[in-house]
Amino acid sequence: MRRVTGLAARTISSSVAVHPRLAHTTAMMTTIPSSEPPSPRFGGLPTPSFAGGVAGIVFFSAAAASSLGQEVHAKEMSHKFNPKEVVLYQYEACPFCNKVKAFLDFNKIPYKIVEVNPLFKKEIKWSDYKKVPILTVDGEQLVDSSVIIDSLFQRMHPGISKSEDDEETIWRKWVDNHLVHILSPNIYRSTSEALESFDYITTHGIGNFSFTERLVAKYAGATAMYFVSKKLKKKYNITDERAALYDAAETWVDALNGRPFLGGSRPNLADLAVFGVLRPIRYLRSGKDMVDNTRIGEWFSRMENTVGEPSGIKE
Repeated sequence: MRRVTGLAARTISSSVAVHPRLAHTTAMMTTIPSSEPPSPRFGGLPTPSFAGGVAGIVFFSAAAASSLGQEVHAKEMSHKFNPKEVVLYQYEACPFCNKVKAFLDFNKIPYKIVEVNPLFKKEIKWSDYKKVPILTVDGEQLVDSSVIIDSLFQRMHPGISKSEDDEETIWRKWVDNHLVHILSPNIYRSTSEALESFDYITTHGIGNFSFTERLVAKYAGATAMYFVSKKLKKKYNITDERAALYDAAETWVDALNGRPFLGGSRPNLADLAVFGVLRPIRYLRSGKDMVDNTRIGEWFSRMENTVGEPSGIKE
C-alpha cells in the first residue's frame, strides 16, 4: 500500500484500516485537478468499523434510528421546494451534466433539457459562463455540478447540514477528481468506440440540430475526442484504460461495505454522483465491459430502479 500523504493522511485515523485501492486513489486525488472549478471539500475515507458484542448492536441500532429519522425529515422538508421552471443546459455525454440529471431524476424534479452544440455553443451565448452544466431555477443561474447539487439540496432540506469530512462528501470528491477522468479514455479508446459514443450522443442528445450539424458533430466530434482522450490518458497517468475503469468500479463496491447503497437503505449524494457519471456509458462497449468484469452491476441495477425514469423534457 502506498503511503497516503498530505491532507488525506491527516484525516485517516491510525486505528482504521483502509482498502489498498482507496489509499492509492486518495493519494492520487491530492494531485488531480477537476475539470470544473475546484471545491474546497476534501478528506480521507476511513472504512467503518464497529465494536463487537452488545456495544456493536447498540451502536448499529442508534445509527439506523438516526438514519431513519433523517430520511423522514428529508422527505418532509423536500415538499417546500417547488420551482416553477428548471432548465438544464447540457451535453448528453457530459459526466458533470449527468450528475445533475441523476439528482433531479431521483428527486422527481421536472426540468427542461437544452442540448448545447459543442462546436458553436449558441444555446448559452446569453451566459457569461461558457461551460456546462448550467441550470436555471426560475430564472436564477447555477453553475458547477457539485455547487448546483449542493444548492438544490439545501433548498430542499434546509435543516440538514453536511460535514466537510464525512463519507458522502469524500466520495463525491472522488467522483469529481478521479472517476470522471477515467471515462473519456475508455469511451473514446478506439476510433470505433469514439464513433459508437457520438452515434449515441447524436441519436439521444442533440435536439433541434440540422442533419448537417448532426453529421459534423458525430464525425468531427468523434475524431477530436479520440485524440483528446489520448492526451487525458497521459495527463492522468492511465496506462490501461479498462483496468483503471474496473479498478474504480471495484473500489466503489468495496466502499459500499455490504450496504445496498453508500447511503444505506437509500442512495445519498455520492451514490447519485457515481450513478450519474456512469449512466451514459452503461450501454456503450465500455460500460458493458465494466459490468461484465466487475461487481458493480447489482448496485447499478438497484440505482436504475430507485432513480426511475428521467424527469427531463427535451426542447
